[in-house]
Amino acid sequence: MAGPVAFFAVFFAWPVAAIVARGLHDGGTWQLGRIADVVTQPDIRHVLWFTTWQALVSTALTLLVALPGAYVFARLDFPGKQTLRAVVTVPFVLPTVVVGTAFLALVGRGGLLDELWGVRLDTTVWAILLAHVFFNYAVVVRTVGGLWAQLDPRQEDAARMLGASRLRAWRTVTLPALTPAVAAAALMVFLFTFTSFGVVTILGGPTFSTLEVEIYRQTADVFDLSTAAVLTLVQFVAVGAVLAVHAWTVRRRESALRLVDAATTAHRPRGAGQWALLAGVLVSVALLLLLPLAVLVQRSLDTPGTFTYYRELTSDDGGMFLVPPIAAIGNSLRYAVVATLIAVVIGGLAAAALTRRDAGRLVRGFDALLMLPLGVSAVTVGFGFLIALDEPPLDLRASWIIVPLAQALVGVPFVVRTMLPVLRAVDARLREAAAVLGASPWRVWREVDLPLVRRALLISAGFAFAVSLGEFGATVFLARPDNPTLPVAVARLLSRPGDLNYGQAMALSAILMVVCAAALLLLERLRGADRTGEF
Repeated sequence: MAGPVAFFAVFFAWPVAAIVARGLHDGGTWQLGRIADVVTQPDIRHVLWFTTWQALVSTALTLLVALPGAYVFARLDFPGKQTLRAVVTVPFVLPTVVVGTAFLALVGRGGLLDELWGVRLDTTVWAILLAHVFFNYAVVVRTVGGLWAQLDPRQEDAARMLGASRLRAWRTVTLPALTPAVAAAALMVFLFTFTSFGVVTILGGPTFSTLEVEIYRQTADVFDLSTAAVLTLVQFVAVGAVLAVHAWTVRRRESALRLVDAATTAHRPRGAGQWALLAGVLVSVALLLLLPLAVLVQRSLDTPGTFTYYRELTSDDGGMFLVPPIAAIGNSLRYAVVATLIAVVIGGLAAAALTRRDAGRLVRGFDALLMLPLGVSAVTVGFGFLIALDEPPLDLRASWIIVPLAQALVGVPFVVRTMLPVLRAVDARLREAAAVLGASPWRVWREVDLPLVRRALLISAGFAFAVSLGEFGATVFLARPDNPTLPVAVARLLSRPGDLNYGQAMALSAILMVVCAAALLLLERLRGADRTGEF
């Protein structure tokens, strides 16, 4: 645990504490009365209300749309199922900037809906809600569908034989078993939408502001660090509560169910009802998930010369970038590779420490700590890097490594969640036998654990690479003008008027989408039929 604890202490706790201290510690005393002053301001209360409201509505809509998909992927077997599973997961690993750009091409000014019917949804709450459903659809399908596929269908069959209707059997047998997974998925969706930044920034405009967006505005635009510090504390408390409830639901799911091999529960659709459900899920996937991505690609090619926007990425107009926009691709790939290496090392050590289920509250608290970067403001972390890591022995403000360090914080939870179940499944007697035969602890790991967890290690590295590639909230503060990343370049291009800037943003977003999709398809091939990991 020492390595991961030190990493999170230096690169997570210290930057966040530096922001809070800078905002609330003045003249040698803590200005705690500032907390009440900030949260009672009418505009801040409106931000808190809207943040909570849109997260609740987004969660409800995601469950409504995605639960039928979870059943289809869990219980039905049809051609192209594995490929479609990868397709529905693509939006989750896409950067939020790309998600916002895709929906801007669909529902924004000059978008598909605007051209066909004169309807615009950008700068409305509906665009934000739809984008959140698009982004989190896979969370419900993977979390709920993964458990649903392993529930023994004979329990529901027994209820049917005892006279229960199909609905009553599902309500009294299957639903209670699924409740922990549904609750866990709902909490994760709520967490991601509660801290939404890129989607709200691009689609909401100045009209709507979530807690994360307000922290960015108070930090970067107004430079009111006192208000930003208070909002960071509010978000920290809310996220901590959500993660605590999520950890409880996960432990309940692990301890209360008897599961079977998922490969034995799926079957070909039977009857008109199941065929209609399958068709409905395929149509919803096509309209909600594939259409925005297709429109994004079409807009990137929508010029007289077809590839004009892509060719313009190689030119430098001397404006917002010191290098041609195409350089952002190489920068992002280099940063993501380094961030992935850091995340795999730190996350692998953390997963090994968490393998012991009987280690007590200390390890359970450590598990919750590892999840905090997914919910704590990335804006706060990024700006905290600039404040805390600006003097020896860790003067990293001018170093390139500061970007992958911030990106690795987001990748570590995915590494842990993927590797932990596999490490727990390794029979401890294999390690003991190797040790009795004289193997050192390092050789035991190399000869016993590594061959069994190699696939999970590769999958966790792929997820860490994808999320590092698309990290935006912290990177927007840390990426230098001469070394922009893809998400930062897209956001800056969208902030400038003109068809050329808009088209270049679409082209960069399409490139980023293709890279993320390719990485995910490779992960599905590695995963195969196994359900490696918790997601």
